[in-house]
Amino acid sequence: MNPDKTAIAEACLHAAENGTMDFPQIVMTLADAGFESYTIDFRRGTAIYYTPHGESIELPAVAVQGAVAKSFDSETIQAAIREAQTKAPGYTYLGFCAKVRAAGCASYTVSFLGRRAVYYGRSAESHVEMFPAQP
Repeated sequence: MNPDKTAIAEACLHAAENGTMDFPQIVMTLADAGFESYTIDFRRGTAIYYTPHGESIELPAVAVQGAVAKSFDSETIQAAIREAQTKAPGYTYLGFCAKVRAAGCASYTVSFLGRRAVYYGRSAESHVEMFPAQP
């Protein structure tokens, strides 16, 4: 992975964690840099960014530490997603991560090509969230 792409992935991860960029800004920045998807793994505490050419970079993710609940609660995960989409008062990415982990989300993958995020439970349950329609 070239150093410029690595720096962009690191900057986007830190911006999510400290609240200086929102999800649409992060997706646009990563896509413009040539990434096609990323995965947040709550059990390993990592963020992995993928290019269409088979390259990837794995980074430690501060926001993904802590236990993942055994049961997968897609309704709670959807509620956390809606808070993020509406920028609900008090919303933070760190809070989002805590809520979805507590709802049994072990990892999630964001696909720019597929315009969706897929949330996975410990026993492979899943919830697919399509990106909102563009205005």
